[in-house]
Amino acid sequence: MKKHAIIPFVTKRLLIFLLIGLLLSGCRGDSGGASQTPAVSLQNKGSDTMVNLALAWAERYQAEHPEASISVTGGGSGTGLSALLNGTVDIANASRAIKAEELEQAGAAGFTPGEYVVARDAIAVIVNPENPIQELTLAQISAIYRCEINNWRQLGGDDRPIVRLSRETNSGTHVYFLEEVIRLGDKDNTDIFCAETLLMPSSEGIIAEVADNPNAIGYDGLGYVTADVKMLAIGTTPTGPYILPSVANVNAGSYPIARDLYMYTRTTTPTGLLQAYLDWIFSAEAQAIVAELGFVPVEAAP
Repeated sequence: MKKHAIIPFVTKRLLIFLLIGLLLSGCRGDSGGASQTPAVSLQNKGSDTMVNLALAWAERYQAEHPEASISVTGGGSGTGLSALLNGTVDIANASRAIKAEELEQAGAAGFTPGEYVVARDAIAVIVNPENPIQELTLAQISAIYRCEINNWRQLGGDDRPIVRLSRETNSGTHVYFLEEVIRLGDKDNTDIFCAETLLMPSSEGIIAEVADNPNAIGYDGLGYVTADVKMLAIGTTPTGPYILPSVANVNAGSYPIARDLYMYTRTTTPTGLLQAYLDWIFSAEAQAIVAELGFVPVEAAP
């Protein structure tokens, strides 16, 4: 007869506890403990003008608050606001104010968006450095983008055709430029970009094309402008003054193409991480990042 080993009852219980302990420690071993998993998170989407600023803010905040996770993506102001209306993001970045129809959609979805002016921006009108033109009026820029002026010679430049560049229609910068420059701030004006305007998918794309094309004109947020292009001084009348875009000129109110930059939330009374993050954005530390990236800081929280 085959003999079977007899394990004492106490030893069996000890082995069972040891096995349970090993299994539990194995489940925890690779994670390094719960403290490495962010306790709270925010989804932040929208304006391409703001995306580098939003990324810089998120990186700095997470470095100081490792328990927080903040995901930032671009796609345009309209894309961000659509995501907010759909409930798929916590914060929408926008380089334009929310539209009346978007507010109506929010109301139909059962919420009132919170609006925060988190920085300000100048829109620079840019040309290739080879272009001799140094200044334009708002009316001349409007005429260019409505295809009423088609050659740089008409503006005192070289005999070259004008190549017009713009952001795509889902961009808040596109909307602002349309309303404030092409339509000259006239709410009854229905002019649009002429069909010859080339729509570019990004701010960087406009910079690259203007830098390579001596015939091109474009516009971009001041924070994206590089030494590869030339900014034009802008006047509201033919007699001037003509003002270059800069942080100082925006603060002084003298540069005519400047705007607020917004963050929108699904509530007017945020709590938790959302409230803490918004409070921090208005801090001196966060607003210093605004200035570092070529935007204009705001002085106080709303």
